[in-house]
Amino acid sequence: MFNNLTNLISVGFRTLFYKEVLRFWKVATQTVTAPVLTAMLYLLIFGHVLEAHVQVYPGVRYTAFLIPGLVMMSVLQNAFANASSSLIQSKITGNLVFVLLPPLSALELFCAYVCASVVRGLVVGGGVLLITVWFVPLSFVAPWWSIVFALLAAALLGTMGLIAGIWAEKFDQLAAFQNFIIVPATFLSGVFYSIHTLPSFWQMVSHCNPFFYMIDGFRYGFFGVSDVNPWHSLVIVSVFFVALASIAMKLLRSGYKLRH
Repeated sequence: MFNNLTNLISVGFRTLFYKEVLRFWKVATQTVTAPVLTAMLYLLIFGHVLEAHVQVYPGVRYTAFLIPGLVMMSVLQNAFANASSSLIQSKITGNLVFVLLPPLSALELFCAYVCASVVRGLVVGGGVLLITVWFVPLSFVAPWWSIVFALLAAALLGTMGLIAGIWAEKFDQLAAFQNFIIVPATFLSGVFYSIHTLPSFWQMVSHCNPFFYMIDGFRYGFFGVSDVNPWHSLVIVSVFFVALASIAMKLLRSGYKLRH
């Protein structure tokens, strides 16, 4: 059965996927260790300052509330960074032609880049969880919800990173995409707070942010409570993923900013 499954997966996809995973793993100090350390610093600072003053959910310490948000924030940012940085580096160095030269379909390219981004996002998120869980005991009321949202969110941000990498022609454009879209959307998604603590206008703005639904659904798996019904969040995140995947596939098929 395993051999049959392997035969269904093309050699091109496996090779590109392996290349993308190896690319970030060879510099794991930068791509894995550094984000984990950053998340731990967030936990130490915010947890120390707000632990005695904030309780978001009844019976849930603020530090415990914070950990799932930091884990998902790390997953999102690193999944985006993997695909986007790979493409822009290939463009700048001129080796993108070696990826486009083999007879790889748009679907194979899409799956290889996105799957590698999911791996990086989950590796970093898992590292953050392993380090931060020592600070406070966590419950896992509905772990399957956390797994589903982690996988779907990593795939969505990997797809977004793929689109950004295709669109950008230099590092400045990619940095602008990340600094003005990804980072603000992540920080304003409820990582450090519940949106119910916000004024009504900002609650409405938060509901327009797809990152909020990813983090809220992921956090539901830990505590069994959330700001929005997890099924509602799952539908919204799935719709965003399908929409972005369709855009990415269209760009790959057309060769937009790739084959010129």
